[in-house]
Amino acid sequence: MYKLYSYPFSQYSRRAVSLMEQVGIEYENHLINLKEKEQMSEKYIAINPNHQVPTLLDGDIKIHESNAILRYLCVKHELFDWYPRDYAALAKVEQWLDWTQCQLCPLVETIVVNRILLGEDGDINAASEEEAKLVSRFEVLEDNLKGQKFLVNENPTIADLSLASSIFQLKFASVTLESSLIIRWYESVEMLPGFQKSLPKEQ
Repeated sequence: MYKLYSYPFSQYSRRAVSLMEQVGIEYENHLINLKEKEQMSEKYIAINPNHQVPTLLDGDIKIHESNAILRYLCVKHELFDWYPRDYAALAKVEQWLDWTQCQLCPLVETIVVNRILLGEDGDINAASEEEAKLVSRFEVLEDNLKGQKFLVNENPTIADLSLASSIFQLKFASVTLESSLIIRWYESVEMLPGFQKSLPKEQ
């Protein structure tokens, strides 16, 4: 059985949990409490030297990065609805996975860390500067969503799970969505049972 090391307040962890719960993949979920800095323990660093979550163990196979975990599970379990074989659709999935990781996640991290996690030590100006950059990112997202329900077509893929996990993270910093297209898309992903099961019980 898979072993997943995760933390429900981690946008990256929730991606893996969402997919596994949605498609019914059995796994053991091992909580790594980031607030208690359990990711810095010798035991966990032996599992993930990057001291980050999530980590997936499949026997002797160890995978650290969240989107890599999504891809691996889809290929192994032939989840082609979530990770399509059609080249055109696959290209869009890969594009949005990387867009989320490169264009959105750094902004989300700076906003949440400085407004919430660091408390009085947070750099509010840095958070505000990054929030202002969200406008252009959301314009790109909104333009892509015109005429379709999800990022790639009318069905959700791992790209939707990945991006929606980061959008949810912004709620901790009281960042709200304004685009009706993005709100509609997010609510469609949020309704997925697997996504619901990935969310922290206390927010």
